This record gives sequence, C-alpha cells and structure tokens, in this order.
Amino acid sequence: MRLPVLGRPGGCLLFPHPRSSVLCLAHQSPIFKIPIFDPKKTCCRTHATSAAPLAPSSVPSRRSSARPAPPRPSSLYARPSLQQMEVDRAANRARVYDFLRSLRIAPDELDGLELPVTVDVMRERVDFLHSLGLTVEDINNYPLVLGCSVKKNMVPVLDYLGKLGVRKATFTEFLRRYPQVLHSSVVVDLMPVVKYLQGMDIRPVDIPRVLERYPEVLGFKLEGTMSTSVAYVVGIGVSRREIGAILTRYPEILGMRVGRVIKPFVEFLESLGLPRLAVARLIEKRPHILGFGLEDQVKPNVTALLEFGVRNEALASIIAQYPDIIGIELKAKLTSLQSLFESHVLVDREDFGRIIEKMPQSVSLSRSTILKHIDFLKCCGILLKQVSKMVLSCPQLLALNLDIMKMSFDYFQSEMNRDLEELVQFPAFFTYGLESTVRPRHEIISERGIKCSLAWLLNCTDEKFEERMKYDSIGIDEMSTESMLKPRVEYEPVDEEDGEEEEESSFEYVEDRSLKRADSLVANAVANAALASLANEGSSFHSTAATASATSSLHGDYSVAWDLAYVLHRRRDECEMVTLVLTVYRVGYLKVYKESKDDAAKSVVAECNRS
Repeated sequence: MRLPVLGRPGGCLLFPHPRSSVLCLAHQSPIFKIPIFDPKKTCCRTHATSAAPLAPSSVPSRRSSARPAPPRPSSLYARPSLQQMEVDRAANRARVYDFLRSLRIAPDELDGLELPVTVDVMRERVDFLHSLGLTVEDINNYPLVLGCSVKKNMVPVLDYLGKLGVRKATFTEFLRRYPQVLHSSVVVDLMPVVKYLQGMDIRPVDIPRVLERYPEVLGFKLEGTMSTSVAYVVGIGVSRREIGAILTRYPEILGMRVGRVIKPFVEFLESLGLPRLAVARLIEKRPHILGFGLEDQVKPNVTALLEFGVRNEALASIIAQYPDIIGIELKAKLTSLQSLFESHVLVDREDFGRIIEKMPQSVSLSRSTILKHIDFLKCCGILLKQVSKMVLSCPQLLALNLDIMKMSFDYFQSEMNRDLEELVQFPAFFTYGLESTVRPRHEIISERGIKCSLAWLLNCTDEKFEERMKYDSIGIDEMSTESMLKPRVEYEPVDEEDGEEEEESSFEYVEDRSLKRADSLVANAVANAALASLANEGSSFHSTAATASATSSLHGDYSVAWDLAYVLHRRRDECEMVTLVLTVYRVGYLKVYKESKDDAAKSVVAECNRS
C-alpha cells in the first residue's frame, strides 16, 4: 500500500495491505525506517516512523539493491573562484595600463576606477576623445574621463549639447574647460540646469552661447551658488528684467560666491563714493567688472590712480565713466602715459591727474595715436602751449577721428571766419558733428547777423538753440564750458600690442552712424558721475540741473537720471529734483515713468506735478 508523504512531493510510505499476511505493528513496535521512493530520482531515501521491524524475507531492502550514483560531470558554465576572478581582473588592468603608457597617458590616478576589461574598449574611448580634438595632454589633465563609456556617457551628452545649439567646433574647448560633463546624466544633471537658465530670462537662442562661454555652469547646484548670487545682485538694485541680459553677457556671475566675491566688491566701490544704486547700474551695463580681482586688480589700480595725481573725491566719477579702468594693468600704462604727456604735451603731474579725471579712457590710448593728434593741432597753427591747454580742457581731442577733425577745422577756417583763439578756448568744437550741428547752426546765426561764442552756439540741445533764436538779445545766457564740456565720442579700450592701425580705427568718430550711440554712453557716464557725487553729504548740487540737462540733451540713459532724481528726493532737495524731472519731461520721457509701478518713480512724478 502506498501513502503520500506531506512536504515530499512524489514521496510515499509503503505499508503492507491490511489483508496481507504482513501485519502492521506500528503502534506497538519501535521506530524503524521505511524507504521513501521518489519517481524523479533513481535512489531512495528512508523515513522514520513507528512500526515493528519487518522480516527481511517479507520486505526486501531497497538500499541494498540500489546502485551508487555516478559522479556528476563538471558544468561548462561553472563560475570560477573569487581568487581566480581577482587574478584575471588584475591581469586585464595591467594590459590596459600598458596600453595607456604606450600612448604616454599616465594611469596613476585610475586606481579604483572601473575600467574596460579589454584593451580594445579602452582604445575605442581614446580614439573617440581624439576625434573630439582632445590631446594626450588634455587626457592627462583629467584622466578620469577614460572611465566614461562612449555609448552610455559621451555620445548622449554630446548629442544633447548639440541639440541645444552648442557648436561642434567648440566641443574641444568646452571639454578642456569642463571634462566632467561627460560623467553627467542628461536627464538628472543637465536638463534641470538648462531649465533654470531659461527661468532666468535667458532666451533659448542664447543658451548655447552661455554654455560655450561658461560650461562650468552645468556642474552647479540649483539651490546653491547660482540662486544666491542672482538674489544678491537683485537685492542691491539690479533690475530683475535685466538679469537675463546680464547672465547672457557674463554668466560667470552664477559661479561667484556672494560672501567672498560679489559683496566685498560692491562694498569697496561704495567706500570709494559710489552709491549702491550706481553700482547696480554699472553691473547692468558692464557685468564683467564683477570678475575683476578685488585684491590683485581693483585695489592696486585705485592706489595707482591716487599716486598719479587723481583726487580721492574723483575716484567714483572715474569708475562710473570707465569701469574697466579698475581691471586692467594700470600702473604701467599710467607711467608710460605720464612720461609722454610731460615730454610732448607739457603737462605736469597735477594736470595729468585732471586729464585722467576728465577722460579715464585715455589710459588705453596708444602712443602713436596721441602723437598724431598733437601733430595735427600744431599743424593747424596752434602753439604747443595752447595745445597743452586744449588737451587739459578737453582730453577727448586725443581720441577723435583725424579725418573728421580736418574737415571741421577746414570749415572753421574757411566759412566761420573766427579767430583761432576761440578754438583754443572751446576745443570741444571738434566733438560736434559738422553736418548735423555746426553747419546748420552757423548758417542760422549768419543769416540773422548774431555774434556769439562757439560755446553759446554749440553747447546746447536743438530745442534750447531754437529758444535762443527767439531771444531779442543774447543777454547773459552764456553757460560755463567747464561744467558742460562733454565729448560725443564712443571709446573702446585698445592695448598697445594690437597694432597701430587697429588702435586708430577703434577710436574712430563716425559722425552720422555712431553719434547717437556715443551720446548714450557719454550721457550715462555724466549722470553716473553726478550720482556718485551725491555720496558726499556736504557736496553742492548747483550742477545737478546742468548735469540732468546734459543727460537729456544727449539722449542718454534716463534710468540713471531718474536714480539721481530719486536720491535728491530722498534728501529733500526738491528744487534740484524738480529741475531735473522737468528737464527729462521736456524730451518726452516722463510718460514712461508715469506708467511705472515703481513707488520711487511715482513719488518723483507726484512731486513734479505739484510743482
């Protein structure tokens, strides 16, 4: 009889049939073992139960009749021992290391890095990096790049950058600056950074240029340096609407630490007399100034300016006009320029400081450019002593285009019939456009028989000139040329090494096309300088209205003029503030600020309306 055994599939207990002659005495006999048969196996097992031992003749022994199982053959897929695996791994790594050494790649830093098992896979990675333009030296600078798989890491990352618009021609420099990008995950690491940049109002078309300029941004954490740096510059007064443009031009701001870089820089400029609002405007216009090293560039350059005769109270105005002056190799330029002025222009140390204060861009003029302009003025019949006076009064003469200066002088000499001394007294004559300003106004006063100075003729807006033509007599409406003498030229700094022809062309004055652009830059500098002057509590505001009028007449950056008005309003200088607002109102810019949601602008407008 066969009974199934619980927990043993296919296993059974054999008992004699109840009617068999073999009686079941399990309930009264000691335990004995009964064979258990498994149909899936050839051998049998025994099971212990309570039963009387059966006679050998009645229950034959299965164990005695079963043959021993033959030994199992070793499998072809049997895993090697751990020891053998370590030996094989060490041998493969040694072969890969020998291959890298044959290419002059030092594998010392690769210990502990998961490397390809075979030399062929490593050769594929090296060849792919070479195809991207990376050299053996580049790989040695960051050998961990060899741990990146071509198919799993390199190709997906580069494909994503290409889809964003990063040019393939820039991949080499991109990977030299930030090879760690090849370890990145497109979804986890790169996409969130790109979305953050777009959230900062950087246009999608500008994202590739931002990444090409500053690829390290792809490794920053969103909640770390990037967010804090943006929050700080907005907090000091930088317009939130300008953040996208600022980061597009200078994305390095995203990697600057506030406590170590940005805040100390801003506080130092404030200590020189620049209000925080003026610093914010400088950052909007020239965001790269934040990259100037405070200890190794900015402070030494400020010290150099003071050493060469610049007055401490003029530092803010100089930086407002030419922010790059605190970030260039200044001392050597000042030494060379002072020597040139002393020998060829007869300018002493104190006057040299005044020239730098009026036109700080002069530090970037080349020696040949200055000498050509000096020679031209002397060829006009002006004595060297008079040339010195003209340069001191209007140093912008040294940056004008010589061809246009010649045309202006020819007109002055042949048509205007004025004494050369008038030109010496008002050298800014050369900064006005011949066809747009000088000729039309001269013809008007000639028709009416009006006799006036060059300053009265030229140093005013078109609207103001029309008002003057309505006067019965000139009277005493003669404005000071010293306070209003501002050039209308666009400056671009040029180094000596760039060559004389490039230097000359960089300072060209194009009468028709660049005049408005130049006016904006100069007006911005004028208003910034006036804003900087407000840092001193005891300073006088007599020139504020004149500064605002100059800003308006040159059609410059009116946001700076309004910042000036706001500061005046807070200091309760209502008279000067109203004069400034009315000046801006005359050229039609008040409407913009009437519609503004800025409380400061509304306050100024309300004060203007009450007046």
